[in-house]
Amino acid sequence: MIIDAHVHLWKTQRGIVNGRPVVPLGGGRADFGGEVRQMIPPYLANGENTAEILLSNMDFAGVNGAVVTQEQIDGSQDGYLREVRKKYPDRFRVSCLYEEGKDLPADGFDGVKICAGRLSDPDLLRHEHVFAQAAERGQFLLIDLAEGDAQTAALGTLADRYPSLRIAVGHFGMAGRGDWMAQIRLAERDNVRIESGGITWLYNSEFWPYPSAVKAFREAIGAVGAHKLMWGSDYPRTMTAITYRMSLDFLLFSDELTEREKSLILGGNARTFYGFPEQPPVPRIRHMAED
Repeated sequence: MIIDAHVHLWKTQRGIVNGRPVVPLGGGRADFGGEVRQMIPPYLANGENTAEILLSNMDFAGVNGAVVTQEQIDGSQDGYLREVRKKYPDRFRVSCLYEEGKDLPADGFDGVKICAGRLSDPDLLRHEHVFAQAAERGQFLLIDLAEGDAQTAALGTLADRYPSLRIAVGHFGMAGRGDWMAQIRLAERDNVRIESGGITWLYNSEFWPYPSAVKAFREAIGAVGAHKLMWGSDYPRTMTAITYRMSLDFLLFSDELTEREKSLILGGNARTFYGFPEQPPVPRIRHMAED
């Protein structure tokens, strides 16, 4: 089994960045805080980033399931993700978006997402009620921290207070930026994992096959073990530079990881952590450029 631990989905993008709206412009572009950016691949021309398009990419890449995280720059997608979870229960796990000053939805979600680096109040201890509610409901908690170690002490405290709460730190601890290993070392705790959604963004200047990203995996394995790490693609944003299959293949075909490490990182860890049902491997499909 292969599980993608970090994807995004939406029907309509309506987020906020630096206090300004994110406005889709068509062709995958958006007004992003006053700058026109290619937010998603141009083939998503109408701005919809649906489960069905992702499933087509997953089937082609041989990916069994995916964990849908959220981002403030996309706006809350809670309504749509409830529908996705009901329609594809074996292939998706979904999170609701924590928005400061608003109550969390009561049901329909497997987990909660906190965009910690974008909080107006960055002190995670002041958001403890989110951790408490997720733990009480048996949900997981996805969190993207600010760069470096600014929030690691607080997250460590909360992880210790709620040892039954499954916590996944995103963006591979913002690898290569600041004291990113402080985020990785949070996974020394039994209930904390690290997922790599966005790592190809962090090493975009290198491009595929991202040797420094693979080196970051090796450093993290040395610190906390391969059993604490999970692959994530950050679909669809990183697909403005590479294909979905390439976001997986740079690890799948790397000589720097053992077969056991790949098995754990690419799916074994996420299957048990997120509670996916066991499924047979998705057959790899030959493409038209192959002989």
